[in-house]
Amino acid sequence: MDGADDSAMHIVIFPWLAFGHLLPCLELAERLAARGHRVSFISTPRNLARLPPVRPTLARLVDLVALPLPRVDGLPDGAEATSDVPYDKFELHRKAFDGLAAPFAAFLDAACAAVDGGRRPDWVVADFIHHWVASAAQERNVPCAMLVLCAAGVTASAGQPGDSHAEQRQAICESMSAAPAFEAQQAAELFAAEGASGPSIISSFVQTLTRSRFVAVRSCPELEPDAFPLLSRLYGKPAVPLGLLPPQPAGTRGVSRNTENDATMRWLDAQPAKSVLYVALGTEAPLRAELLRELAHGLELAGTRFLWALRPPAGAEEDSIIPVGFADRTGERGLVTTRWVPQVSVLAHGAVGAFLTHCGWGSVVEGLQFGHPLVMLPIFGDQGPNARLMEGRQVGALVPRNEKDGSFDRAGVAGAVRAVAVGEEGRAFATNARKLQEVVADRACHERCIDGFIQHLRSCCNE
Repeated sequence: MDGADDSAMHIVIFPWLAFGHLLPCLELAERLAARGHRVSFISTPRNLARLPPVRPTLARLVDLVALPLPRVDGLPDGAEATSDVPYDKFELHRKAFDGLAAPFAAFLDAACAAVDGGRRPDWVVADFIHHWVASAAQERNVPCAMLVLCAAGVTASAGQPGDSHAEQRQAICESMSAAPAFEAQQAAELFAAEGASGPSIISSFVQTLTRSRFVAVRSCPELEPDAFPLLSRLYGKPAVPLGLLPPQPAGTRGVSRNTENDATMRWLDAQPAKSVLYVALGTEAPLRAELLRELAHGLELAGTRFLWALRPPAGAEEDSIIPVGFADRTGERGLVTTRWVPQVSVLAHGAVGAFLTHCGWGSVVEGLQFGHPLVMLPIFGDQGPNARLMEGRQVGALVPRNEKDGSFDRAGVAGAVRAVAVGEEGRAFATNARKLQEVVADRACHERCIDGFIQHLRSCCNE
């Protein structure tokens, strides 16, 4: 289909400034462009520069629109993505992000005027807390869809969004009834508290939902058959599956290579098939140094092979986390790297047999795409509910936690690793993970979801 065809749409996508949102949104942009639709993909200059390049055959239909992030006192220079920001500076990052409201409105004005002869936007797709993005679209009579990049069941478990601050906190506490106390308290503080950026996350979410025609969810009915009707009833708006947006197979994205990555992959090449536990806790996990040391001791006690993509907390060095003599004691069965690791390439490697993860939804999707059972160590946000969802599917084991403060110890880590990687229980987890792989890796299923999403865009335009 030609990009200038009258049947092609112009869709503006504005993801949250986290790579767990940017990367799946780029996958969505490419899938839309592959069907002939033009996409304006909005982010900040440094974030756009760090994304993998759009495939050359689609580049003419995907416009990367850079909006400079305003400076905020106390926020480090160049801190454009959440992975650049210490956990205690997240509110400042949200405040800087909210400063993009006026530049985005100016972009949308120019796009609606079609001053360059292009097509006026047919839709704006706004991430879940982008209330001012949805407002700008509404004011210009451009329909908006709200993007939710987590599991439909996890989203539904939060219940019907409330309008008041008290209702928000109460709803969170009720929805987290199955969660340990530390997680429920953390969620209430994270989502319901107002801060330097102004409205709480829940308030921003409710405002975005109110101004949107429907909710687009990163999941599919094949994985969560009951969640989509429930979510539609709770929100009073259609919940439309986007599919799981699994990343492209390793090697098709032109992943940059460097000496460190080459060494990591060569180490994997030397390991037996399905023998390595890959350990990665995301790019912004605020684990304290003492807990990372317990994780190190746990990996040592477990006795299995492991590759650990370690991200030390701000101000900490690797030497302050890794126990003395750790490398000597783990010998050739373990490798720790603090450099960036091409996660999809690692998970696709034949030597990897299991995944110790923080259970961000993107990491869950990537792990299951290759059929790996999970050792689950959730830290914040939707990670705990994601982990319990996967525990219910019997594809892995949770690391035991202290109910009050969320801490864990080396024995708990070692026990969870052995449960997933060793013996009959581990084989059962692996079998169940391979069953879910049939859904997660089914690209035809996810392409059908994209087609359904596009049909929904068209039908809503005609209402």
